[in-house]
Amino acid sequence: MKKFLTAAFITVTSVFAASQVNAQSKIGYISTEELISVMPETAKADSNLQQYRGALIQSAQDKQTSLESAIAKFNTDSSGMTSAVKDVKRTDLQKMLTELQGEDQRIQQQLQSRQQELIQPINKKAFEAIQAVAKESGYTYVFEKNALLVAPPAEDILPLVAKKLNVKLPAPGAKTGTGPGAPQQQRPAAPIKK
Repeated sequence: MKKFLTAAFITVTSVFAASQVNAQSKIGYISTEELISVMPETAKADSNLQQYRGALIQSAQDKQTSLESAIAKFNTDSSGMTSAVKDVKRTDLQKMLTELQGEDQRIQQQLQSRQQELIQPINKKAFEAIQAVAKESGYTYVFEKNALLVAPPAEDILPLVAKKLNVKLPAPGAKTGTGPGAPQQQRPAAPIKK
């Protein structure tokens, strides 16, 4: 009997302690993707990224034109060249062609690198605002909204964080922007003729 009472006491105490812990914990959630997509810095970063992409594509097109011109010149002038000069010119043309064939991959790598450079300070600003709002509002835990299956709307801290950042949220149901922080479809680079 004594063991039963001791076990019952421990169980009641554990349940009471757990309810006290739950009463002290405040849990919120936020869609960081949605927050970042409405930040003005994201639109600026997206514009910067698109300009950079255009410059990279233009550079690749210039290299393509240069190669085509060099091939045409070689075809025109090759009849008057010695065998040794032809070999050197062919090697140069092959080198240009090889470099051009890797251009699409280089462009994608450079775009990804630039995107990371541009989005990193935006992510940092968003994360710092989330932390500040969580601290000010007494949230013990803040989860990513996409990781939750069920959550009460009252615990969404997106409006609080947007207010902290002086960002206006779109009306419910409206589409948000797609900047470098938001997932987007990869746009293919301009095709390079081979």
